[in-house]
Amino acid sequence: MVSALRIACRGGSPIKGRVFVLALAAMGLAACNDDDAQEAAAPAVQSAPPAPAPQMSAPPATPTPTQAPPPQSAPPPQSAPPPQSPPPVNAVGSSTDFPASDEEAARFLVQASFGPSDLAIAEVRSLGYSEWFQQQLGASASFYTARVKARMLIEGQNWRLRSGVSQAFWEYGVVSEDQLRQRMTYALSQIVVASDAAGSPITATPLATGYYVDQLSIHALGNYRDLLEAITYSPAMGMYLTYVGNRKGDPDSGRLPDENYAREIMQLFTIGLLELNPDGTPRPGNIETYTNDDIVGLARVFTGLGFKGHRTRHQSADDDALYSPMEIYPEEHSPLEKSFLGQTIPANTGAAESIDRALDILFNHPNVAPFICRQLIQRLITSDPSPAYVRRVAGVFESGSYTLPNGNVVGEGRRGDLAATAAAIILDPEARQSVDAASATFGKVREPVLRFLHWARAFDLRSTRAEEDADLLQAQSSDSLGQHPFRSPSVFNFYRPGYVAPNSATGGAGLVAPELQIENEASAVGYANFMSRLVRDETRAFEGASGNAFSPTYADELPLAEDIDALIDRLDLLLTYGRLSAETRETIRTVLQAMEIREGREAEDRERRVQMAVQLVVTSLEYVTQI
Repeated sequence: MVSALRIACRGGSPIKGRVFVLALAAMGLAACNDDDAQEAAAPAVQSAPPAPAPQMSAPPATPTPTQAPPPQSAPPPQSAPPPQSPPPVNAVGSSTDFPASDEEAARFLVQASFGPSDLAIAEVRSLGYSEWFQQQLGASASFYTARVKARMLIEGQNWRLRSGVSQAFWEYGVVSEDQLRQRMTYALSQIVVASDAAGSPITATPLATGYYVDQLSIHALGNYRDLLEAITYSPAMGMYLTYVGNRKGDPDSGRLPDENYAREIMQLFTIGLLELNPDGTPRPGNIETYTNDDIVGLARVFTGLGFKGHRTRHQSADDDALYSPMEIYPEEHSPLEKSFLGQTIPANTGAAESIDRALDILFNHPNVAPFICRQLIQRLITSDPSPAYVRRVAGVFESGSYTLPNGNVVGEGRRGDLAATAAAIILDPEARQSVDAASATFGKVREPVLRFLHWARAFDLRSTRAEEDADLLQAQSSDSLGQHPFRSPSVFNFYRPGYVAPNSATGGAGLVAPELQIENEASAVGYANFMSRLVRDETRAFEGASGNAFSPTYADELPLAEDIDALIDRLDLLLTYGRLSAETRETIRTVLQAMEIREGREAEDRERRVQMAVQLVVTSLEYVTQI
């Protein structure tokens, strides 16, 4: 990651405020010194007092439904020979098409999916990056609305279904074949935000949330212009940003159209606050992209939209209103001209044409490519991408096509192609460079959702039915995972893309580190406790549930329990793609050696040793960070 994280992962001083660094090592040693302690699970880490929330400059005031304040040279082959005929090198200079080791394949999967498994590593090594990517483009998409509807038929409208969409996400993240699509869907959900957090207008409408996520999934490897249109008409976004039922202005009463969506589609979903160079850097003079007059003009565009069958109340609308595109009610659409960003939609233009033309104007703004591409790079690869990296990817977004290392072309040649953009991000020279060759500013802190799903994909689980696991119902709690998919506190996501952590080594270096905005001592301890329950198979099941949800078997690890170095090697591959430092390995080895394998209790003690090894790795800096 950024310099301080790289130093920490290579044996230097850790970032101020981090409390991972093998937090359970001392407990493991203490527990192994007497038989009674060995019989009990290691105690939970005691929570530290919450650290003060980092201060940051706020974006322009925006009323949000949640009423939350806005935050603003591959290495030589190791275990397999290279292909007999070297695959072609992409025009921009990416590495060859096949990973040179299992570790390189695992690292690729950390970036392009929700994490490696033995099978996934073998697939990437066999297929190569290009063929893997092409197969992912053809994988059947995983959908959310149908999953929620099916559960409603069986369970009725029970309170647990409010988390039905995220519960489906937990399962899809582990077992779905469309890993690239789901990873892109999650990345886009943090850019084009409609949150079902407590207090949101969509908290109690999982069908609306499911339809919104389905639109992200459908277009995640499609075209960004099509995604903007689908999201604009989605009931979840209409409710979340308060423009469903939006009415034209009335000069007699002083009523004005709702401006929420007009503001956010510019500020967050398309062009941002400042005019950008093609490499994502601000143009000289920090030129603002829009004014309040632009918001007023654009707000008129989004008038006249309502639920299918009833303009304002989904309870009185058609049965499928929450998972169908919003309809246009012409009598409530503003007939006035709509001027914004230097362009004008003439008076008396109908709603459908006004929306279409407005989205075209926004989408074709030169800011869109660098603004969106930089954030996608952040979500997949590195927090502070170089301007050259952003420029290359933005160029692919503009052209709509990308040549894979095997010579095949991805994309339809239409501006905004997200399949081509994803390929450019993941196969860029900076993404595919070796860990040792990466600069000290390359990489990122991994958000909790990604850490959890990586663990779940790495090990054999008895079940992935998240609706049976009470610990996943409110994963956003600070004493739990600390983050919940599709449940950010506001339209500004969990963290801002330009966040610089104050009073930190990264901040001192002026480096952007978005995920650090949700990291503090309390959240770190909460994460360690959450993972401890999972690793030790001690999660809480709902009454009547099987208790097998997200329950690991460690079938491939238990035979290695008495060969500590082999066990560490395996976890280093699956969880940290060969990045465990000598210091971290030695600390883990010391803890595990102190855990005796006793006669007559071999099976129990082997399991405890494996669990401790996994716990120590998933709370290490090498796992929490991504390079």
